[in-house]
Amino acid sequence: MMMNRCPAAASRAAASSASRRRLAALALAVPIALAAAGSLAYATEAVPISIKMDRAKVMRISRPAAIVVVGNPAIADATIQDRQTLIITGRSFGTTNLIVLDEKGEPIADELLTVSASDDQMITVYAGGDRRSFSCAPDCQPIMTLGDTSTAFADARTQLEQRNSILQGATGVTAGSN
Repeated sequence: MMMNRCPAAASRAAASSASRRRLAALALAVPIALAAAGSLAYATEAVPISIKMDRAKVMRISRPAAIVVVGNPAIADATIQDRQTLIITGRSFGTTNLIVLDEKGEPIADELLTVSASDDQMITVYAGGDRRSFSCAPDCQPIMTLGDTSTAFADARTQLEQRNSILQGATGVTAGSN
């Protein structure tokens, strides 16, 4: 029995087989490449420094700092305590960045800062359109918190000012000074 082979058909079959092998290799390579790229992106993403509002956190840096820049100073503030220690204070809810430069302008740190509410036994009371916050540790006392109504802020501010005035009159020392 004699088989009649067409050279063109054999060539097409070989090319088709090679194409299938390349597609199979590509099908395996793409997920591996995507996984590697995803893990590289994850490895380079910085975990934000978490700060509670109205609280301070110490940040140590590897070299002496000359310049400290906070992207949005309404969210956080940073001061140089000594050449290799920063004090970061949460001012308002949100996320911003912190850049620390040395005397040559070279970056020492480039960090994300996330400021969130303190969670120490705080409650919020809603009465009609009025919102007031209280710290209950162990007894509930009014506090000023972003989101409270302006009357809640005014009431708390008035009480603080009256208290500070009484203390200053009794001791001769201005509240907040050392």
